Amino acid sequence: MTQIPELVDYLKNYDGPAIRLMEVCGSHTHAIAKHGIRNLLSDKIELLSGPGCPVCVTPTSYIDRLIELSFQENTTVVTFGDLLRVPGAKESLNTAKGRGGSVEMVYSPMDVLKLAADNKYRIYVFAAVGFETTAPVYTLLLDQAILQGLDNIKLLTAIKTMPGAISYLCDNGAKISGFIAPGHVSAVTGSNYFNNLAAKYQIPFAVSGFGAKELIVAIYGLIQMVLAGDNSVKNFYTSVVEQENNPIIEGKLNKYFEKADVTWRGMGLIPESGLLLRQEYKQFDAGSRGLDVDNKMNNACRCGEILMAKVKPVECPLFGKICKPSSPQGACMVSEEGSCFNYYLSQN
Repeated sequence: MTQIPELVDYLKNYDGPAIRLMEVCGSHTHAIAKHGIRNLLSDKIELLSGPGCPVCVTPTSYIDRLIELSFQENTTVVTFGDLLRVPGAKESLNTAKGRGGSVEMVYSPMDVLKLAADNKYRIYVFAAVGFETTAPVYTLLLDQAILQGLDNIKLLTAIKTMPGAISYLCDNGAKISGFIAPGHVSAVTGSNYFNNLAAKYQIPFAVSGFGAKELIVAIYGLIQMVLAGDNSVKNFYTSVVEQENNPIIEGKLNKYFEKADVTWRGMGLIPESGLLLRQEYKQFDAGSRGLDVDNKMNNACRCGEILMAKVKPVECPLFGKICKPSSPQGACMVSEEGSCFNYYLSQN
């Protein structure tokens, strides 16, 4: 069996055809930066960060809607911490909170249940951002809200699904040799989730974990697939990911959500690339439909092009100058999963 040092040596000294690989998971983006994976690769192997950071692809109109809700009477917006700093068209939730908006940070969507139960005369709007990974948690929240009779919980959804974004990239000329498939998403959907994409675009997918060794094995494996013309999906994260999806989770998602055309920050409207609450549960919706406006706070920001691998973060005129983790001008610099954030950390 090939050992990790041998794989690292191969990757470092690779001198074959130029290969461009893209990870489409924000946790992979962070892990690749944290473990210094790019420094282990030959110049012939390029790693690109795709639209895998949930807050990075959330359009400005969604942030603006949350800000609007935070100023409504008897209404509190509840959110994860990294969404607080994402720029809307004019300001962030943090700035709105400083002006008197009612905004509360939590660590889990389920924390909303206690807030709503303790104050039934106040509406709590949870900022339901994420991909296939977090969507099942929102179904559990809705289950409990219904069970406990809490009609003062609402969701403002910005739930995206990966196949639509990957199709968009491939249909719009992204020059990608292979995809590092998201491990967390695949743990929910199964690795077969990417089979149709691999077949349609004749491009390989490698499902990877998040440790340094797991990433090295998956990248090496994906390169071998590219060189062999093996345009299939291979699972290098078998300790967590199965081939098939979880039918219980799928059933819950289909109960509450339906596929919809949604807007991705910097990429525009992508058909059937998101999930919205079904009409039967519209009483839990805080106005998620039609949030399609994506006006930049700073027009020089190139976050959208970075998400599509058209440019690197260092090619943005704002990068490292006025756009830093302490003063983000675009969503890619806000989150620990953002490509600009991780490029900045690797250089400082």
